[in-house]
Amino acid sequence: MKLTVYFKNEQEIVDVRVSMKSIVRKAIFNTLIYEGFDKDAELSVTFTDNEQIKELNKEYRNKNSATDVLSFPMYDDFSAIDGCPEPVPLGDIVISLERAMLQGHHLCHSTYHEVAFLTVHSTLHLLGYDHETSKEDEKDMFRRQKEIMEIIGF
Repeated sequence: MKLTVYFKNEQEIVDVRVSMKSIVRKAIFNTLIYEGFDKDAELSVTFTDNEQIKELNKEYRNKNSATDVLSFPMYDDFSAIDGCPEPVPLGDIVISLERAMLQGHHLCHSTYHEVAFLTVHSTLHLLGYDHETSKEDEKDMFRRQKEIMEIIGF
């Protein structure tokens, strides 16, 4: 599987280094492998701040608050990728690095750890998982996140 990730940095609070981009790629790649996704894929990752993600959250989810990550899947029904030519466009991930830094500090782990977690979480959303649909779906998605984070070393 070939994975192409397009990065965009729209914030100035956290320094986005090659090492952060590498962790994001690793998190996406390992999530796709874990899920048995074997097609070439592409997606975008935008790093932003609390103010900008709040605007996106309000516009797309009607929630007037900052959040840590937003996922914009390309497909509502993931079975539609069967006939899709490769690379398969999976969608877009938007991460508030400001929020990730604060959450990492609060949870006593690094910003990189938190960014990896948010990336795994968001990639699962791009693949059709949703923890807000039921308690059972929430348990399933959180189990997957935990196992994938262990695979990538967190």
